[in-house]
Amino acid sequence: QVQLVESGGGLVQAGGSLRLSCAASGRTFSYYAMGWFRQAPGKEREFVAAISWSYGVTYYADSVKGRFTISRDNAKNTMYLRMNSLKPEDTAVYYCSVSTAPYLTSRLSAFGSWGQGTQVTVSS
Repeated sequence: QVQLVESGGGLVQAGGSLRLSCAASGRTFSYYAMGWFRQAPGKEREFVAAISWSYGVTYYADSVKGRFTISRDNAKNTMYLRMNSLKPEDTAVYYCSVSTAPYLTSRLSAFGSWGQGTQVTVSS
């Protein structure tokens, strides 16, 4: 079992920055990658970014590429998402998850053990 807790969400003005954290506990050795997804009101949950735990290879959605940076601290079992140049379109609940698939993927079906989510609101 893997438990995930997101934090760092809040209200920010367009163009501002925010850093999200995801703390993992339990049997963290069993997963290959961690990732961030987001879900806006009335929308489907969408992929944001992922990172392989052992080697730090990253993968980003086109909508956030160049603005967001995903990273991890293996010693702390914590993943981060630095969000710069935020837009109102980034407003959503952001979720942390893990994947046991042996490759980086944006497919929702590959992820599981979701956190509770943290709200990010970007004002125009």
